[in-house]
Amino acid sequence: MYKAPCRRLSGLVGSTVKQKLVHTVPRWNQTARSLIQLHRRDPLNLSTYQHLCFLKRQYVAKNNSELHQRAIPKQTPILPIVDERDDGVERQVDRIPTIDAVVTGPVPHVEGVTTETQPEIYPTATDVLAEKDSVSHTVSDEAPHVHVETDEAREARQDRQWKQLKFEGALLPDIYAKLAKIKLTALVVTTAAAGYAMAPVPFDPFIFFVSTLGTGLASCCANSINQYFEVPFDSNMNRTKNRPLVRGQISPLHAVSFALACGVPGIALLTLAVNPLTGFLGALNIFLYTCCYTPLKRLSITNTWVGALVGAIPPIMGWTAATGCLEPGALLLGGLLYSWQFPHFNALSWNLREDYSRGGYRMMSVTHPGMCKRVALRHSLGLIGLSTLAPALDVTIWTFPLISLPINVYISYLAFRFYHKGDRSSARKLFFCSLWHLPMLLLLALTCKKPRRDQEDAASSLALQS
Repeated sequence: MYKAPCRRLSGLVGSTVKQKLVHTVPRWNQTARSLIQLHRRDPLNLSTYQHLCFLKRQYVAKNNSELHQRAIPKQTPILPIVDERDDGVERQVDRIPTIDAVVTGPVPHVEGVTTETQPEIYPTATDVLAEKDSVSHTVSDEAPHVHVETDEAREARQDRQWKQLKFEGALLPDIYAKLAKIKLTALVVTTAAAGYAMAPVPFDPFIFFVSTLGTGLASCCANSINQYFEVPFDSNMNRTKNRPLVRGQISPLHAVSFALACGVPGIALLTLAVNPLTGFLGALNIFLYTCCYTPLKRLSITNTWVGALVGAIPPIMGWTAATGCLEPGALLLGGLLYSWQFPHFNALSWNLREDYSRGGYRMMSVTHPGMCKRVALRHSLGLIGLSTLAPALDVTIWTFPLISLPINVYISYLAFRFYHKGDRSSARKLFFCSLWHLPMLLLLALTCKKPRRDQEDAASSLALQS
């Protein structure tokens, strides 16, 4: 008795499932066919660049067993292909003199108006053919040639869009120099050497050479890792768009390998050949520059203070390499470098505000321009106070504050002009003054270095004997 309702129910469920399958199965088949076609079209287009997760970058792909880098296609003007023959015909037709109207009958006579009968003018067939020939010759002469892109031109255009990474050994020293920021590294090594020379200990050439070499290698490592992390942002700035990683001269793996090849031996030299304290300061400096300063540049303006701390550590490393301990003299040299960096960098970043803003960096000159000028002036005046503390800490003699006062007052004067005007000219003058102010200040401190105690005892004994 329940057969009819059950059959109806099963038939209803079966028809519903059948309709859904009819609508769903073609979609699955279309998806499967599209995936198969994509795999057949380019089966080697796999994003398997590195096995290490931190080396993966979106702009690198593996294609045809060669390393390629995506480059922004050059904006080429699009030339529309337009047949200008009609325009030529119109220009030629405009030059054809007009033909007077043909009079086919007698002119009607109107009272009060005198007219003169003109002879009837009929253009001959020869004149019409000559005019047509002149128009056709002019059009053929003025018609432009349509440009057809050849295979070589197409390959050249594709090469401009996709650059193949080719290793050129002749350019490798220049690439390494740019990757290590050789000028900045030279400044770091100079400040470390000045810290070693200012220490009140006998001069040891071997320790001096090893400490400066290890400091330079640590600086090369930090700068290379910094450029590796900032490739997407450096490509948006005119100041950094020609760096090796941005231009694709070397691969990211090559850059990281160069950084490790510099950092590991550098820290090992400072730790084993000099002393563990200097090695710890070198490793701390690499960590602060790569893991603190680099990400903070896009998060907060505190990156400037962290960067100044990074720049203040090298002279302390030179002092600890000579003495093996932290002393007030080392902290004083670090304080001089710390304060000097604010007028130097703030003046530099003031004229690069557009670049930093385009790259997404949060600098004082971009987000807090008033603070940028105040901080530069404040630390310029602080150089005068720190120079005065040098004799009190037995680092220099009492003549150092006096002979360093003119250059400290001059940089403070330029910082005050930069604070008052805030234009490009005052910022440029302050920046170029800071370039020669630091070497001059360190040289004056070295000439006014306080003699060691053993040297004083030897001089007093010689005086007594005489």
